[in-house]
Amino acid sequence: MDLSQLETFLAVAEERSFSRAAVRMHRTQPAVSQVIRKLEESIGEVLFDRAARDGSLTAAGELLRDYAQRLLALRREASSAIEELRSLKRGHLNIAANEYTSMVLLPALDAFRRDFPHIGITVHRSLASRVPEELARRTFELGVVSFRPDTEQFRSIAIYNDSIDFIVAPNHPQAKAGRLSIKDLDKEIFIAHNVASPLRSRVIEAFERYRTPLRMEIELPTIEAIKLFVAMGNGVALLPHITVAREIETGALVRVPVDELEVNRVLRVIHRRQVTLSYAARAFLLTLRKLARSQGKPFAFHIDRQS
Repeated sequence: MDLSQLETFLAVAEERSFSRAAVRMHRTQPAVSQVIRKLEESIGEVLFDRAARDGSLTAAGELLRDYAQRLLALRREASSAIEELRSLKRGHLNIAANEYTSMVLLPALDAFRRDFPHIGITVHRSLASRVPEELARRTFELGVVSFRPDTEQFRSIAIYNDSIDFIVAPNHPQAKAGRLSIKDLDKEIFIAHNVASPLRSRVIEAFERYRTPLRMEIELPTIEAIKLFVAMGNGVALLPHITVAREIETGALVRVPVDELEVNRVLRVIHRRQVTLSYAARAFLLTLRKLARSQGKPFAFHIDRQS
């Protein structure tokens, strides 16, 4: 049986007449009779008492009517839900990001929620290196990374340009230095993030290239913990600018430029190429585009070309 057959069945049951049901459905009576006959054949039961002239239902017909009403109600509910998704009155957006990259999303998420308050948002914490894998497995719809992914598998959109800051406590001996060389850092105790990352690898390579000892004696699990420990005077750190901008502005931390450690990073939103994005995801990408246009640098919206 299909839903159109059930619609015809309910029309006959409600009108208690094949002819009146035909008028209601803008069909001929023979056409309505044929639909009911095929429905009865498909389920192997007689649905209407043909001996009665008032369109009475058989016991099987009474049972089917209840299920038919529920099925058609579910169809109306499904159609309404899809329309709400289309009009962004419902839905949920799932994004994969790490501790650092999730901070870049906050201005866009703020704007998105103002425009679409009925859309739920979950930013799932994930290692940046695992984000492409999570997207490939369809665990999440969008992801944020600080590297260029496989352009054949993923569409990549540059959304933010960030830098790396060498930070110290205000009372640190280097706090008043106008500028430093990497060789000036040979005796500093670095407080590092204990998660492997492209940034960590680049810093280690830079110290090796300039033959400077890197004393990475303390490792902590979060950027917030690193900032607080540096502010307490326990060492120095290299952190993304967006994560320390407020502390630098308030004077809780001091940024000192280091010539050989001028590292710029491009953050990207990525998604699988062979996918139809949800209405919520498409609206979020549009929000990112609008944010880049209104705010300008360091925000951006540049679609990387497939190589």
